[in-house]
Amino acid sequence: MIENKPENLSTTNRQPSTRKYLKLSGLEPMIVSAETNFINVGERTNVAGSRKFLRLVKEEKFDEALDIARHQVEGGAQVIDINMDDGLIDGKEAMVRFLNLIMAEPDIARVPIMIDSSKWEIIEAGLQVVQGKCVVNSISLKEGEEEFVRHAKAIKRYGAAVIVMAFDEVGQADNYERRIEISKRSYDVLVNQVNFPPEDIIFDLNIFPVATGMEEHRKNAVDFIEATRWVRENLPHCSVSGGVSNVSFSFRGNNIVREAMHSVFLFHAIKAGMNMGIVNPAMLEVYDDIPKDLLEYVEDVILDRRDDATERLLDFAETVKGVKKEQTVDLSWREEPLQNRITRALVKGIDQYVVEDIEEARQSVDKPIEVIEGHLMTGMNVVGDLFGSGKMFLPQVVKSARVMKKAVAYLLPFIEEEKKKNPEAAQGNGSAGKVLMATVKGDVHDIGKNIVSVVLGCNNYEIVDLGVMVPPEKIIQTAMDEQVDIIGLSGLITPSLDEMVYLAKEMERKNFNIPLLIGGATTSKAHTAVKIDPQYKNAVVHVNDASRAVTVVGDLLNKRSNQKYVGDLKEDYERFREGFLKRTKQKEYLTLNEARKNKYAIDWSNSEIIKPNQLGIQIIEDFDIKKLEPYIDWTPFFRSWDLHGKYPAILTDEVVGEQATSLFSDAQKLLQKVFDEKLLGAKAIYGLFEANTIHDDDIEVSSENGNFTFRTLRQQLKKHAGKPNFALSDFIAPKESAIQDYMGCFCVTTGFGTAALAKKFEADHDDYNSIMIKALADRLAEAFAEYLHEKVRKDDWGYANNEVLSNEELIKEAYKGIRPAPGYPACPDHLEKITIWELLNVKEKIGVELTESLAMWPAASVSGYYFGNPEARYFGLGKIKEDQVKDFAERKNIDFESAKKWLNPNLQD
Repeated sequence: MIENKPENLSTTNRQPSTRKYLKLSGLEPMIVSAETNFINVGERTNVAGSRKFLRLVKEEKFDEALDIARHQVEGGAQVIDINMDDGLIDGKEAMVRFLNLIMAEPDIARVPIMIDSSKWEIIEAGLQVVQGKCVVNSISLKEGEEEFVRHAKAIKRYGAAVIVMAFDEVGQADNYERRIEISKRSYDVLVNQVNFPPEDIIFDLNIFPVATGMEEHRKNAVDFIEATRWVRENLPHCSVSGGVSNVSFSFRGNNIVREAMHSVFLFHAIKAGMNMGIVNPAMLEVYDDIPKDLLEYVEDVILDRRDDATERLLDFAETVKGVKKEQTVDLSWREEPLQNRITRALVKGIDQYVVEDIEEARQSVDKPIEVIEGHLMTGMNVVGDLFGSGKMFLPQVVKSARVMKKAVAYLLPFIEEEKKKNPEAAQGNGSAGKVLMATVKGDVHDIGKNIVSVVLGCNNYEIVDLGVMVPPEKIIQTAMDEQVDIIGLSGLITPSLDEMVYLAKEMERKNFNIPLLIGGATTSKAHTAVKIDPQYKNAVVHVNDASRAVTVVGDLLNKRSNQKYVGDLKEDYERFREGFLKRTKQKEYLTLNEARKNKYAIDWSNSEIIKPNQLGIQIIEDFDIKKLEPYIDWTPFFRSWDLHGKYPAILTDEVVGEQATSLFSDAQKLLQKVFDEKLLGAKAIYGLFEANTIHDDDIEVSSENGNFTFRTLRQQLKKHAGKPNFALSDFIAPKESAIQDYMGCFCVTTGFGTAALAKKFEADHDDYNSIMIKALADRLAEAFAEYLHEKVRKDDWGYANNEVLSNEELIKEAYKGIRPAPGYPACPDHLEKITIWELLNVKEKIGVELTESLAMWPAASVSGYYFGNPEARYFGLGKIKEDQVKDFAERKNIDFESAKKWLNPNLQD
């Protein structure tokens, strides 16, 4: 419960005679005084918080994106948060462009702007163009005082206010003492060293979930509230902010309880001094309107008033849920005309009555094919219109496809019988076009491809799906044999990019004259425009999400407008290519030797190196997969369904919240079935070894199986003074130091059984659950990697045995050490997987294999390294020069062209 905590830090309780107030401005001033009501920050202009905003920015529809900002201001947001941090966006360019547009719109620009980014270069670019006095979100002591001071000085020069996260070199503040310790230290540095105006400091003291069932989380809310009170009383003039929805994560899916928790939390936090934050007004109940029994249970939890508070609220929450479950299902639509019923079933994804409705439709026509061309296509046209206008979302469309497939499956025997009687009369009017879909050679990932196939199928396109790991010869031959109208290629790993280039060259050589669609997580408009488009005279189009596929394919196959569309497309890609190459050439790069001289230098004589508690290789078999549930990061799950936004905020998103909640509910049901029936198999292998850096960029590892060498790559982009050019080898002590260091590697999988389950669903015409099980298996694999890394940190290696982190903190990588993976930004070379497999005997021990392009099979698998040095950090390699490719080829003992192939996406042309 709330109490007066003893002061355990040396502080000066300075009470000013004259209060200084935070002053912000757009075109109009905002003074945050003691009389000012709580300041609500709108975050719909955040690419991580709004799927619609992300899509508009990606498609460069900035005028429409401006409308979102305008609606926020009109809806009462007093500050708007703008964030452009997304892997497929040039964040710096997008931030500058959008801010410039906002500045020209007085009805938007009248409120202050919050420039939000994890990348300093984006923040600084925004500061250079924004007008008025804005807020920077955020800086912290995470990377040490030197970096903190540098950023603070720059923000002061630009005249902005700043949000300071309660985060330091050790990690996020997760209790009362740590919150005030970090806040006081940050405040003293800012005010005394930087001379930063104290009224321009806003502390984010970390709002964490309560009622999680974990003892250490009981005081999360009350510690925030009391830390807020301490900050406002002891750190003069500053403000306190936070993201309120975090507090109720444990009750996601139960909006009645969540709304009450938000209101109760705000009621007490505002009284303690919290004066601004991110709050969804739709997820708030009026404090006085909360039912008295619910209010008591919630306040017991928020204020930690009882030992059994969590259990009591959980029990009561079930009774609240029960009220909703008992509501009767509205079946009045079953009384409507036949076509209305079929259309509703397709739009709502209801397959319960489809057979009886389709039979009624069959009885009303001359030929069974007419039901498909008439009743079903009429309904699917409605689905297509709703999807195209943004009123339906991808998971709903996939459910519609399930109804469609069941309907067609029922009709097929009748159609075949009709063919026998009258072959000509049984023929229909044909499809809208034939599309070949394939995941390229060596690649095993097909979730995105399958979703696009379903969406196109729903729009009357005939799909020829060749599956995964398809050789180019088969794609070419099938395209000719089937006389397809379009070829769609998918890929997740970087070697797939070269396969796509090769396919384009082959299509050109064989005089193909059909469009080529490019998609998949590793693809981009840049790679498509620069590498693939020049190889093929016909249209090459990058499709970054399923919602665009129908429009793109329709435009490509429209005979009347095709020529102009393709011409415009080619011109657009040529302009993009020229601009991209121009920007790339403007950047300066170091030679490899120069980059090595600018390596990240750790003081090894004083560095913390801890010998693992257990060296060698460990195997985990028959793992209880249910243990992974708390470690699941759900945000990428929604992204795979084309629903963009951070979990759990996405569940209450004004645009996709309802659909996200429905999808999440379905995922929970299938996940529980997986747990209860043990439908997926999980295995892991990992090892910790003696290691040292040799020859600058190589890491030599000693194991019971012999000595192995990992080859790392080094950044070559010329940096600002004092900024190093990183390689992973920098985080391991060099052999010449005579200091024994250590590293680890691992492979986990939750994919055994996934393919069989997916096929079983497909056989039942259930693409929705076929895609769902693959998406869940991927999430479980990532959760397993997170679980195992925590185990290694705390137990096997033991360098973080006192670590206590929430799942949110794990997702934000707040832990000590790193676990980079071959194929990802710090080490984009997939070839190092071979060394991991040889070192650990992965295939022999747990059955996970590598394809010829070094994708892992089963697909729901994760592999990588463990680095334990407290100075180890994640970074992106970026572009490299040919001298490093040649050096790498020599170190790997492979020819230059092979090395170039594997490193192609990172090669600076």
